[in-house]
Amino acid sequence: MGFGAGEHALATIRTWPEVGLIACEVFENGVASLLSSLLPEKSGPGADLPRNLRLWTADARDLIRLLPAASIRRLFLLFPDPWPKARHAKRRFLHPANLAEVARILGPGAEWRLATDDPVHQAWAGEVLAGQEFFTFAAPAAERPAGWPATRYEAKARAAGRPVLYWRLIRRG
Repeated sequence: MGFGAGEHALATIRTWPEVGLIACEVFENGVASLLSSLLPEKSGPGADLPRNLRLWTADARDLIRLLPAASIRRLFLLFPDPWPKARHAKRRFLHPANLAEVARILGPGAEWRLATDDPVHQAWAGEVLAGQEFFTFAAPAAERPAGWPATRYEAKARAAGRPVLYWRLIRRG
């Protein structure tokens, strides 16, 4: 789970300033890109981030293990690294081993949004989601649903002619 250059995180905190967002990214370039969008060049050390944004610069799975139960109302997994080789599948965030922890932090009725343009990850998502009991969901949509801010990864996928699928999972009570 990473926020890439931060377009989605920026749109989210600006659209819903009353809602807190924890943005997770392990790569320095992504963190630097988001920070440069938020903080003017001359702001220097000690400049404040928006009050509704927290940054987590380690593995998101570690954060999820630390969060209290039912503490998250919405989770985003947008255009994750598909880890296309079978031997790397264990590194995917959307993995049967992670589902119970994700479900634990999402309260009943909470939403998990997933989007991917990678055919390997799309097939994997279908397999993993079909065999779980934590979330209800419909077939993935082929168009970005209303209220989902666009990302540059989505734009790159569409420009390259790769179809994008969007899942909206709701935590069962």
